[in-house]
Amino acid sequence: MTLIIKCKEVLELLMKKIVFFDIDGTLLDHEKKLPASAKRAIQSLKENGVFVAIATGRAPFMFSSLRKELDIDSYVSFNGQFVVFENEPIYKNPLNQSELKRFLVDTKASSHPLIFMNELTMKATTHYHPYIETSMGSLLFPHPDEDQSFYVHNEIYQSLLFCKEEEEKLYFENYSEFDFIRWHPYSVDILPKGGSKAEGIKKMVDRLGFDLKDVYAFGDGLNDLEMLKAVGTGVAMGNGVPEAKELANLVTTDVADDGIWNGLKELELI
Repeated sequence: MTLIIKCKEVLELLMKKIVFFDIDGTLLDHEKKLPASAKRAIQSLKENGVFVAIATGRAPFMFSSLRKELDIDSYVSFNGQFVVFENEPIYKNPLNQSELKRFLVDTKASSHPLIFMNELTMKATTHYHPYIETSMGSLLFPHPDEDQSFYVHNEIYQSLLFCKEEEEKLYFENYSEFDFIRWHPYSVDILPKGGSKAEGIKKMVDRLGFDLKDVYAFGDGLNDLEMLKAVGTGVAMGNGVPEAKELANLVTTDVADDGIWNGLKELELI
């Protein structure tokens, strides 16, 4: 009888917890594959009554197959600009259309292409550019079709600027309504000012009624820094950038070395 009561208490405690997982370099390994141990860990979390969600810079259409494989229907996408709880959008924060128009003029003048993204698809401002092909190819996505006016008729939650690091300063200084995060040698994320995974997580946490101290997050990149700092327990992958490891409460092993499984075991969530 005592054992039954104890198990019930443990289950009730775990059900008050939620874990957010980044995708690239966290759930997916260096070859963009889901390690068997990570999939097993997610299933174990669910069996223990822990709520599981994704927090990524990707657009929803870019990780639909992963959501299906892991049976996850709540997520923070576009680095916090489009938040979905159980398949229903609960928060949207698109880029300012007039600022995008001005930005497009400047990038054309410098011959730097853009990609516009909404929750369903993405379009490029040119029919082909090697920086786009290389950057998107690193995520195993093809070069998008061209549609320079896509932003006019659609809400854009994230745009991608394609240029080298030494060419980005001009944009950073002249667009105070945007935040810029480099994710590739040839590409930079463009977000609404103040937008981050941390803000998106707060929207979902408020919806669920969790305390931030009961919120966990796993990440590896520069776009994970605010998230790792904001949650109760931030976990950096062994392959993560130094800044993420410095901010994290725990550094687990490399994504290719059962990082998700080992981190959750260390936290006693599985």
